[in-house]
Amino acid sequence: MFSAPAIPYLQIPELVIIPKGFFGGFPSGAFSIKPFGTLVALGVYLGSVLTTRLGKRLGLHERVLTSFVAWVIVVGFLGGHMLDVIFYYPGQVLRDPLSLFRIWEGLSSFGGFSGAIIGGFLWKWRYKADILPYADVVANAFPAGWVLGRMGCSVAHDHPGLASDAWFAVQYPGGGRFDLGLYEMLLTIPLALAFLWLRKKPRPWGFYVGAITISYAPVRFALDFLRIEQPIADGAGITSVVDPRYGGLTPAQWACFGLLAVGVFFFTRTLRSAGSPAAFAVPPPPRELARRVPAAAITHES
Repeated sequence: MFSAPAIPYLQIPELVIIPKGFFGGFPSGAFSIKPFGTLVALGVYLGSVLTTRLGKRLGLHERVLTSFVAWVIVVGFLGGHMLDVIFYYPGQVLRDPLSLFRIWEGLSSFGGFSGAIIGGFLWKWRYKADILPYADVVANAFPAGWVLGRMGCSVAHDHPGLASDAWFAVQYPGGGRFDLGLYEMLLTIPLALAFLWLRKKPRPWGFYVGAITISYAPVRFALDFLRIEQPIADGAGITSVVDPRYGGLTPAQWACFGLLAVGVFFFTRTLRSAGSPAAFAVPPPPRELARRVPAAAITHES
């Protein structure tokens, strides 16, 4: 029987390329490769590669899909930071409005999801295109990239939870704590593997959008009950702030209700249309982007 946290507190040091002050006063900071940023970047790259490969196999034109992915990633990162600041640090916005644009200072996962959705609809408005096939291909690849992103959170230990002596807690310097980034990474691995297996055969458009939202919403809702209730700060550099509660729930938990509703809508829609050829049809490329695509017909492989 375990009587104390069994998971060690691992720290991966950053790789300093240019030390602080190497060029005198400019730049003043060091240039280094940090584990968190590296893993997030690898996650984005892996997700992009998997998205492109599946999109090509299903008949979506690569340039059109790349355009969609670019809009989703860029606006997703902006939204991830802006909503993080607005909902978690509203006082900072009032003191320093420019903090809304310093995306390197923090990201919110649900803010990123919201930003990605906004980016997708902006792309749809810009090119007058059907976004569901492109969103579905992205949704299939997302869990694999998300595993690496949450792996970055687990090595940065930036999501400390409630204090605990449970065996699955992490041995933080100030005592055992739940590590929510680690748990979400582990829980995402089965979903990523399942999606990689399911992509062997074509699925009706909307299948992965529905499946990922239905899968993620209850997991995130439950994990947020393990979030800290009091600010923590210790000499080892582990700091965190309390997530604001609205009606006893965190902003992410409230967002889970909407996310689950989206998932139920798309999954129900997919089940109803599974026997229709239209559920697998490849939409024509946007008129503006069509000038750059081959004239040959593109078909949805079966």
